Amino acid sequence: MAGGRRGPAEPRRLMRAGLGLIVLGHGSLVLGAIVHGSVLRHVAGAARAVTPEYAVANVVSVGSGLLSIAVGIVAILVSHNLSRAALHWTLLSVSLLNLLLSTACSAGLALAIALTIHGRGRHLVMGCNSSALPADARAAIVTNDCPFNTTRIYDTALALWIPSMVLVITEAVLSGRCCFVALILRGIGPCARRYGKEQVGAGGS
Repeated sequence: MAGGRRGPAEPRRLMRAGLGLIVLGHGSLVLGAIVHGSVLRHVAGAARAVTPEYAVANVVSVGSGLLSIAVGIVAILVSHNLSRAALHWTLLSVSLLNLLLSTACSAGLALAIALTIHGRGRHLVMGCNSSALPADARAAIVTNDCPFNTTRIYDTALALWIPSMVLVITEAVLSGRCCFVALILRGIGPCARRYGKEQVGAGGS
């Protein structure tokens, strides 16, 4: 009975990680859509004036959100089917891929945030054709040549990018945990001998 109590511990952690990834993935998708709709779409306009790092960071964030949802679903399936080797390898592959993608996304968002702060948001208002383009994105433009409100672009972008970065960092951590569990279930790594057979046996009983 004592062994039975200890056995389900790892599946419960895996299921919680899967649920967390599903929630975080949806959060990344929502924030990515808001960034595109409220910042990048208005900034770029027909001239496509947004620099690549901003667009790439947003696209990768959405991709990471979608993959996080997939990893979460697979993790939940594995937590209920610990003896299925095919699910173990699937979880290992998708969680490792999402770990790399989420890490790259967090680096891209950090770069976008740093460039925005360093340039005082000027790159974010390059789509404005006004000759009175301010040096600071938060400064008001004196003419009506700009098709969007430049005074809100800077603060809106940072207010959305910072929580997005927090989400993708958490996604990377949870994906790393799922990858670690998948290695244990396949008997790979120093912890496999200690936990692997116990977890598989508990799931099959």
